[in-house]
Amino acid sequence: MWRGKLAWRFMFARIRDTFADPVLRSLTVATLISTVGRGVSLTLVVLYLSLVAGLPAEQVALVYAIGSGIGIAASYLGGHLADSVSARWMLVGGVVAAGLALASVALVTELWQAVVAESVVSVALGTNGSVRSAIIARAFSPETRVTSRAVLRTVTNIGITIGTGVGAIALALGTAEAYRAILVVGGIAYAASALLLVRLPARVDAPSRAEREADADAVPAAGRSPWRDPRYLLFSGLAAVFAIQFVVLNVGIPLWVAHDTVAPEYLVSIMFIVNTVLVIALQVPLSRGTHDLRRAGNVTAVAGVLMALGCVLYGAAAGTPLVATVVLLVAASVLHALSEVLSQGGAWGLSFELADPRRPGAYQGMFSMTFAIASMVGPLLITWTAISMGFAGWLILAAMFLLAALGVAVIAHRAARSGSAPQEFSARP
Repeated sequence: MWRGKLAWRFMFARIRDTFADPVLRSLTVATLISTVGRGVSLTLVVLYLSLVAGLPAEQVALVYAIGSGIGIAASYLGGHLADSVSARWMLVGGVVAAGLALASVALVTELWQAVVAESVVSVALGTNGSVRSAIIARAFSPETRVTSRAVLRTVTNIGITIGTGVGAIALALGTAEAYRAILVVGGIAYAASALLLVRLPARVDAPSRAEREADADAVPAAGRSPWRDPRYLLFSGLAAVFAIQFVVLNVGIPLWVAHDTVAPEYLVSIMFIVNTVLVIALQVPLSRGTHDLRRAGNVTAVAGVLMALGCVLYGAAAGTPLVATVVLLVAASVLHALSEVLSQGGAWGLSFELADPRRPGAYQGMFSMTFAIASMVGPLLITWTAISMGFAGWLILAAMFLLAALGVAVIAHRAARSGSAPQEFSARP
């Protein structure tokens, strides 16, 4: 009984702390609303383009390939611009644009229309992610940045889960009108979340030229470009390689379970639920303290070991009896979820602490861009390894994830020993 009371008190304390800060409060509520809309689109857009708009599978794949390519450039450019113009108004505009573009999918009947809609969505989402990270870098102290990211990640999972349930209404009804109506509702919800972002305080923006000149003695005028920071480039690249674990979850596991194991297809949904529940429950507590370089490196190394073990279990599930297959896949999904939580906490901490604080937008844009590249390359890599080569392919992935994680850990520990993490400057008085 007393343990239950303590758990409830802890949960309410976490909620109270989240809503005490005006920046985190606005970002949290806006994220919850927008990700409900995003969950709707993730559930329906592919099926709408295929079943309602009548586009063949090759054209649907082309639409997403074009969008992914455009999103890569938008991730960096959005962050770069956030260092010179208002991040607050960039985020407001990007959220409105993304929401309207998502709603416009309901009007798509031809390939060119789908390409335009998806391109606008990709540009807006890529920009929004980098700008939001730049806002977090400016608005919070090093000790609270990663926790803030973890809170938003938790809320994102909750919102997408709710949105998936809303999208399921259209799937259940199965009519073109239902698809269109729910898509419009989802897009409008996404756009409407911008109303909460208007209330963000001015301190989330980069200092103006006048402020930089007035504070020239305290804050150097220009920071280092991430393109000229080999350590950050290497870290971002290795973190992006590890981020392919998201592609394993979203693409590799459904294909592997359906075609290479005796497990029923609905087990994929159960594995997704396991992942979502663990991320929601553990992302915030396990991300605490990763602003410390050594801790960030340590949790990333542990994530690499867990992910490698998970890959071995995924691969071992082929050719086994039904009960053994289910046990192996569920155990692998638990290890995968724990690895995801730890790796994200470590990556967020290092993405802030290794960056030049005078250029938070550019550095976060670089970090987001490498993740976008991983998302585009990942499906091809998963198909070439796990899906085509079976257990041997899973072993290749296990080695890849382990080496990437250990590489990040080495970078973190070397930075901690040398004390060469960029000095923290205050962008606002």
